[in-house]
Amino acid sequence: MVRVKICGIMDQASAWAAVEAGADAIGFVFTSSKREIAPDAAKAIIQSLPPYVTTVGVFVDEPLHRLNDLANYCRLDLIQLHGDESPVYCEHVDRPVVKTIKVKEASDLQLISAYKHVTRALLLDAYVAGEAGGTGHKLPWHLAVRAHEQGTIILAGGLDARNVEEAILATRPFAVDVSSGVETDGRKDQHKMLAFVQQARAASRHLAIL
Repeated sequence: MVRVKICGIMDQASAWAAVEAGADAIGFVFTSSKREIAPDAAKAIIQSLPPYVTTVGVFVDEPLHRLNDLANYCRLDLIQLHGDESPVYCEHVDRPVVKTIKVKEASDLQLISAYKHVTRALLLDAYVAGEAGGTGHKLPWHLAVRAHEQGTIILAGGLDARNVEEAILATRPFAVDVSSGVETDGRKDQHKMLAFVQQARAASRHLAIL
């Protein structure tokens, strides 16, 4: 079963809509972004969630001590790094790490070998100059296929309910990560979240019989 993470959660209603849609994980952005959330707000949402929903904190080049303090305060399960954090930095994060690699061309995949032994998984996102993520741009799927051979891969970048099934069947990732693709006018849309999860589940069923 391909797991689904819905990122950029900013309020309790969106969090619960994501959970009720069937998301396995939800993400909170703790960096300068239109989806940034305050630690107090994230902590309150996390405390309200049912069991077995993985909570993920998204950070960009955060001082290590502050990241670990925030993760502990909010009781995050996983840390997702979207900046220039080194493998050594990843080793000193107190919680399991997913490291993002921004992919534009094949040479970008060379970074996987440096991080795969100090992370739980690698998240592949589209490269957009000056942007850390959540842009809605699609990464080259044929490169994601090559990355799949090197470790546990999470696919992001330009996914929505219209293309997630095709993306999963083409790349066979461990999980998919979506943010802007389930939004309407910059806010999480419960109907789009449900449709996204349903299409991801349909893809998983197809993979099971291939």
